[in-house]
This record gives sequence, C-alpha cells and structure tokens, in this order.
Amino acid sequence: MLPEGTTAPEFTLPGTAMDRDASEVSQYSLADALQRGPVILNFYLFDFHPECTEHMCSLHDLLWFDLDDRVTVFGISTDRSFSHRAFAETEELAFALLSDSDGSVAESYDVFYEEFNGHKRIAKRSVFVVDTDGTIRYAWSTDDPTVQPDLSAVKDALEGLQTVHSDD
Repeated sequence: MLPEGTTAPEFTLPGTAMDRDASEVSQYSLADALQRGPVILNFYLFDFHPECTEHMCSLHDLLWFDLDDRVTVFGISTDRSFSHRAFAETEELAFALLSDSDGSVAESYDVFYEEFNGHKRIAKRSVFVVDTDGTIRYAWSTDDPTVQPDLSAVKDALEGLQTVHSDD
C-alpha cells in the first residue's frame, strides 16, 4: 500500500454513476476530480460481494459526505462498468464506480491480489484520501476482505484537509 505523504498515481478509468444515462460509460480521471476538491478512493474486490456491499453502502449512508460537495468519491474494482451499473442501482449508490479491468490502478496503489479465489489481479479492500495537491493524506488497506475500514478515520482525514484549507 502506498503510504500517506506520497503522490497518488494518476489514472483515467471508465465508469458509471447514477446521475448519468444508464447506457452511458464515461471516463473519470483523478486529475479532473482533484480540480474540484479532495478525492476518496475506495478499492473493493467485487460488485455484490457481501463485505463489499456492506463497505460501499456504509460509505453511501454516511451523511457527512453531504457536508462538502467538493469531495469526490470513487469506488474502484476490476469488475466491468455494466456490473457496476447494476450494483449502483441495486444499492442506490450516489458515487461513481470505476472499472480497473486489468488491475493496473490497484497495482499502482500497491493494493491488489495477484490471485483471489481463482480470480487474477483483484483489488484489495482499501481507502485513500487524496488532497487537491495529489498527496495521499490517509491510507488504509487489508488483506482480509471481511474487515471493514474505520470510516471515522476517513472523516477525520477529510476534516483535517478542510481545516488546512480554511487556514490558507
């Protein structure tokens, strides 16, 4: 896992979001999102995996995401955009799900399994908070897909960024 304080690797990935046409697959880049504000990257194993569903829904249900509309949230897995669309619709997720179909982005963040239950190059459950300068300010990852992240730590990292920017 890339440590806090390092530069987040840039990426552009296809993905889908609930606020778009159901047949539309768009390109999402970290650089574009950082122009609006901080970014939360949520790597997860599979759409519809029970623990991933819990993780993604927990992120969606947190009211504090509504407090700052500059924060962009991306869910990233190696599933395809069409599976992401069905997952987002079923779970009513209000953030974009991106397809890292070859695992290269997960690999660049050093959060991937070479093999997981017979599937090659799968993203590990991981969360990164990236500030507008492209620096990773919070990093968490686990090898155990049943372990959930501490979302209060993500919230604290975001609040720390807001404090820094309000002092500027």
